[in-house]
Amino acid sequence: MSIAATSLSSPRPRRAPGPRSHFPGELVLRLQADRLGYMHRVAREYGDLARIDVIRTSLFLATHPDLVKDVLVTNNRLFGRGRGHLRMKLLLGDGLLTTDGDVHRRQRRLVQPAFHRQRVESYGDTMAQRAEELAGRWRDGRTVDVLDEMMGLTLVIVANTLFGATVDDEVEEIGSALTAVFEMFGFALMPFSELFDRVPIPTTIRLRRARARLDATIYRIIADRRRSGRDHGDLLSMLLLAQDGAEDGDGGSMTDVQLRDEATTLFVAGHETTSNALTWTWYALSGHPDAEAKLHAELARVLGGRRPGAADLPLLPYTRAVLAESMRLYPPVWGMGRRALEDHTLAGYDIPRGSLVVVSPFITQRDARFFPDPERFRPERWLDEHAAERPRFSYFPFGGGPRQCIGEQFAWMEGVLLLATLAQRWRLRLVPGHKVEFNPLVTLRPKHGMRMTLHSRA
Repeated sequence: MSIAATSLSSPRPRRAPGPRSHFPGELVLRLQADRLGYMHRVAREYGDLARIDVIRTSLFLATHPDLVKDVLVTNNRLFGRGRGHLRMKLLLGDGLLTTDGDVHRRQRRLVQPAFHRQRVESYGDTMAQRAEELAGRWRDGRTVDVLDEMMGLTLVIVANTLFGATVDDEVEEIGSALTAVFEMFGFALMPFSELFDRVPIPTTIRLRRARARLDATIYRIIADRRRSGRDHGDLLSMLLLAQDGAEDGDGGSMTDVQLRDEATTLFVAGHETTSNALTWTWYALSGHPDAEAKLHAELARVLGGRRPGAADLPLLPYTRAVLAESMRLYPPVWGMGRRALEDHTLAGYDIPRGSLVVVSPFITQRDARFFPDPERFRPERWLDEHAAERPRFSYFPFGGGPRQCIGEQFAWMEGVLLLATLAQRWRLRLVPGHKVEFNPLVTLRPKHGMRMTLHSRA
């Protein structure tokens, strides 16, 4: 019987196990010092549901797949957005990532057509072409920060495909703005941080400047499209033409502010996660030449040096497995927080109203019960007979339920095509001595970037 099902028959809710503070604020300090490492240790020590008491609230870490399903799917209406997503409104406004209820359902309905399978497949040529252009700019023996390289590549792709825009000359500035925002995310999660939103301290000043930089690009793209009056059939055209009066009763199209919020959300989310996934994939391949050799063999057999396209995806199972295994060990979204809207019982334990429940792909996907030898990078685990036997939420890098990532198909296709295009021509190796550490903010970025040396395969 599943853990979640067992919780429904539990006669008396109990206090979940977890660490105790030896002095006021100790657990907050531990989380701030090593958020991901500390939560991972707590999960290993206290089990599938652990409680961490922090200032003014309790954090529950739910790591068993049944509990993840309960929070994200079965009882998703009992949970609202966590503090982190509310704080992200400072950057994203009221977009898909930060809204709830009817507003979220309305916006998702408007955006959904841009991510239908046939439309996503039409983006494939642009994705591979831009990757090929990057491959042509790389030089043998050169050292690059692969995080920057992947950020720039996925940024121009999302601009080209979803917004029909060119941002090549703005990549560096936009990337710097996004980095500034994500680096400040830890501060935004601190208790009482909202009190400083209107105070001109350095942190809030940098956040405002970063938002202004992103706004400049997004509003320019919107204005250019309005002036042209053309329907490009992309996401931006769909948003501009969206009329939802039939169901919502307002009869109006989206305002520029609404467009800005939705466009910014998809602009940021549409490249941030894939760029991180690819960065960690290059890191994993650098340390596992056997897996890299199998990848190269598949690419040579299927593509023979030509540019890949959407039609090649079913023919590249090992390439996809490499990406899947990378996202198992290094999920771009390492954790998802949900606020309990009412008292709830989970795994037989009491979840008081107002508590924060965190589900973490990083932790669950490293559980030996579902992934033997969990710390080992082994793409073959996605191709053997055991892959279909794992619980649904033992692997959930794109979330689940009504808030599952709307761009999942887009991300899978982009990740496979970019990896295939670049790996045909290049082998990347981590610079000796480069320190690789996790930086679990909004996404799982490498703390010190990812310095790697380019080696031509020609």
